[in-house]
Amino acid sequence: MAGTEEEARYSRQLYVLGGGARRLPGSAVLVSGLRGTGAQVATALVLAGTGRVVLHDCDAACTADRTHQFLLGESDLGQNRAKASQRALAELNPSVVVEAHSGKLSEAFLASFQVVVLTESPLEEQLRVGDFCHAQGICFIVADTKGLAGQLFCDFGEHFAVDDPAEGDPVSAVVQHISQGNPGVVTCMGTENFQDGDLVTFSDVQGMTELNSQEPVPVHVLDTSRLEISDTSSFSPYRCGGLVSRVQEPEECSHEPLCQALEKPKIQLANPEDLSRTRSLHAAFRALHAFRRERGCLPRPRAAADAERVLELARSLGAQQGPLDEDIVRAFASVSAGDLCPVAAVVGALAAQEVLKAITRKFQPLNQWLYFDALECLALPGAAELTEMDCAPRGSRYDGQIAVFGANFQEKLGHQKYLVVGAGAIGCELLKNFAMMGLAAGPDGELIITDMDTVALSNLHRQLLYRSADISEPKSVVAAAAVQRMNPDVRVTPHQNQVGPATEMLYRDNFFRHLDGVASALDTIEARTYLERRCLRCHTPLLDSGTEGTRGNVLAMVPSLTDPLRPASTPRDGTFPLCTLRHFPRTIQHTLQWARDEFEGLFQLPAEQVNQFMEDQDFLKQQLPRKVLEQVWDSLRERPRDWQDCVRWARRRWQSCYHDAITQLLHIYPPEHETSPGVAFWAGDRSCPHPLTFDPDNDTHLDYVLAAAHLFAQVHRVPPCRDRAAIQAILHGVLLPPFAPQEGLQIPLTEEPAEEAQVSTDHRQLTQLTQDLVQRRQELVGDEEAQSPLMEPIHFEKDNDVHIDFITAASNLRAENYGISPANWLTSKRIAGRIVPAIITTTAAVAGLACLEVYKLVWGCQDLSCYRNSNISLSACLLLRVQPPSASTYWYRGREWSCWDRLEMQGVGADGQVVTVQEVLDWLQRTHSWTVTMLLCGDDILYDSKADAEKRAQDQARRLSEISRDAKKLQQQDLELLYICEGEDAEAEDTGPPLLCSLP
Repeated sequence: MAGTEEEARYSRQLYVLGGGARRLPGSAVLVSGLRGTGAQVATALVLAGTGRVVLHDCDAACTADRTHQFLLGESDLGQNRAKASQRALAELNPSVVVEAHSGKLSEAFLASFQVVVLTESPLEEQLRVGDFCHAQGICFIVADTKGLAGQLFCDFGEHFAVDDPAEGDPVSAVVQHISQGNPGVVTCMGTENFQDGDLVTFSDVQGMTELNSQEPVPVHVLDTSRLEISDTSSFSPYRCGGLVSRVQEPEECSHEPLCQALEKPKIQLANPEDLSRTRSLHAAFRALHAFRRERGCLPRPRAAADAERVLELARSLGAQQGPLDEDIVRAFASVSAGDLCPVAAVVGALAAQEVLKAITRKFQPLNQWLYFDALECLALPGAAELTEMDCAPRGSRYDGQIAVFGANFQEKLGHQKYLVVGAGAIGCELLKNFAMMGLAAGPDGELIITDMDTVALSNLHRQLLYRSADISEPKSVVAAAAVQRMNPDVRVTPHQNQVGPATEMLYRDNFFRHLDGVASALDTIEARTYLERRCLRCHTPLLDSGTEGTRGNVLAMVPSLTDPLRPASTPRDGTFPLCTLRHFPRTIQHTLQWARDEFEGLFQLPAEQVNQFMEDQDFLKQQLPRKVLEQVWDSLRERPRDWQDCVRWARRRWQSCYHDAITQLLHIYPPEHETSPGVAFWAGDRSCPHPLTFDPDNDTHLDYVLAAAHLFAQVHRVPPCRDRAAIQAILHGVLLPPFAPQEGLQIPLTEEPAEEAQVSTDHRQLTQLTQDLVQRRQELVGDEEAQSPLMEPIHFEKDNDVHIDFITAASNLRAENYGISPANWLTSKRIAGRIVPAIITTTAAVAGLACLEVYKLVWGCQDLSCYRNSNISLSACLLLRVQPPSASTYWYRGREWSCWDRLEMQGVGADGQVVTVQEVLDWLQRTHSWTVTMLLCGDDILYDSKADAEKRAQDQARRLSEISRDAKKLQQQDLELLYICEGEDAEAEDTGPPLLCSLP
């Protein structure tokens, strides 16, 4: 049956956190410091469903907080930050208790929390609270951001148990054979993810069933397909089936208290080359605390004397840690008074993930320090010349940003024209950051959001711009309104369109060329690849962001500088042979895909065919396969009159799938069948099934009938009923004739052939079937009660509970047929719905990293070394940022070209007419001295020198506005032409830069 409302809301997060997520509602967390970093931590915890989140801050909100504190509104200025933030956070998730505290952090107060997070705290308070938490077994986290750098520290005590350190499903492999021996040898499909000493368990093994109930056993990896296990010589002979799965054992970690870890820091590194840099940042943060104690304030922005004083203090603190990178310390100190929303987003998200680790005991916690910086931003051309005056406070909400980049840069941000494609999880975080940054907040700026989706319940745990009241509303419209509440100056426009081939009339080349940048927040490889091609064509900067679980990445595509993006794809759903799905499933993935196919074949395709038959008078003239006509006839013949008919239909379908089809298969291939003498048919990859007997008191049987009947009723517009007792009463009255297997039926043992064997057609029967269909259509057209369209096709929707009810029950019944372990409702939803696990922490961190690249694009940076591609893994608390690859080049006709190069010509001649093909050929000859032998537009050949003279003359005279059979090619305004020049091979891979012809 359907999951709870909590599962529906948190399903994507549950796939990341696993069973440990059940601890969240009973947990209590203190977040001290409600500026930007604290706001990010608290928001992530509230969205994630943490039971009680207490906010602590002693200070009042000021105008400058609004550079990075997205929870505050204009009316909150002057009020306590914690109390003002509490009101906004309470709206995010009604199931979370959000409280505010503005008093001292006493030991009695701290003792009530499982996790304490300090942000923006003096070092003295960090040490005091850290010592208490360590002594009391309270997980303690410090998160701090200063300008372009951030610091994270974790102390989870000396004996912290991690129940589930790994991410994703347990490593497993399908068993093909197990030998009887000492040791036994398991042959399986792939051992790459197993290691010597791994403990494994077995399930669904047929024959050698002793393994299914055995305690975990260690393995020795022999090669890519064989594992050695313990003694199996006394076990029953292996027959078929089975899954071998690695057991993830709990691990323990030990942390030192802050007072010790401060002096001998263990610093997490994604790249060992960063050790000196991170040690210097460790010293710089300590020196900053000392400077603040000494002066009572942070260093003034770009004040050289203040930066030098921080460096002096760092020298005295960092000698025992190794060489000090003085340039890093100076750069850090010079902008440490700054506050940047993207930096707070990254560090706050990392800290929030550590809180979730502490509560759920899922994933290894940070050991113990992590430093993050984007100080490469200070290498932007001209940034080093900024003065104290350029970065001095203006009394503006952007003062924290001005402290880093100067007042002139803030004006540039306001002039930007940006497109955000997708207003889902990453899109929401990008838009929040953009609002804080003031992107498009000037009089000629524009921020365009486009998303064709509506808000759903499952969005609310990670998409912070939406509330329960917004469910079913257009995402882009709701998001735009939220952006304007955060920053009324941002000029934001919502669109409800997909950016793709179908909308090229709206988003033409000129549209893309007038943008300063595009931020991609899409969730499919196809959509991301399309957007990359459009931006490449129009020389528009693109930032591509993606996440899966705790992993995420940001790729920057900068015209003329970087290589074009090629978003990596990892298949999330396998493609299985039809014979495996239909007759020989081995895993729950097979039965779930079979259930998906059943759904489409029962509730979508038949309805579409019937509606087409009713609406298209020429439907029967299309020489359709007899099978299609029979399906239409069966759909019309089976039309239910009432709900009881729907239940009876579902009962018959159950019998057909789980009893009759299996009985027929065993009639053809009995359990004792042999492929050759002594070689069992049901062995290895083939598990011998058994038919099921229907029981109306069996929950899974009843779940199937209820879901199938509900969907069948919806297809035929019959009011459904959810009364299980009433359905059971109907089922007790259903009598079905005994099944008689067919003789001579053939079942393929390998992949289905491309074309099914031709079945001799009885033309007399086909003619009769066609006549019956014509008559039935006339009857239905004349029926006043018949609706148009006659049936309602149902497309599978992963967030529809009834759809998942059907998939889960249908799959688990088939799994029972074949002795496969069933999957619960939530797992079935993830696999069948091909759902990408997602969590707010990853999306927030990825969006923050993307916005750091926006700063560089707005600056107009043409230095590749300033840009970064980023990869994160929050489960391992790793963050790797590297320079993007430079634009690739190639040689063509004696010179080097960049992948960004293209030829451009006006498509309108001096006479105001669209140019002809001959004029294009002349232009290439005149401009580049290239004699073209073939000119193409997509698949259309516009000119071929090998054609006969008459054909060549016709082609040469044609205007570009007349040549395309595909009108979409003209929708972009620029026609992209390819060419082959004299002396080139038409089959060669080397081609010249594309030619863009601008049409009116």
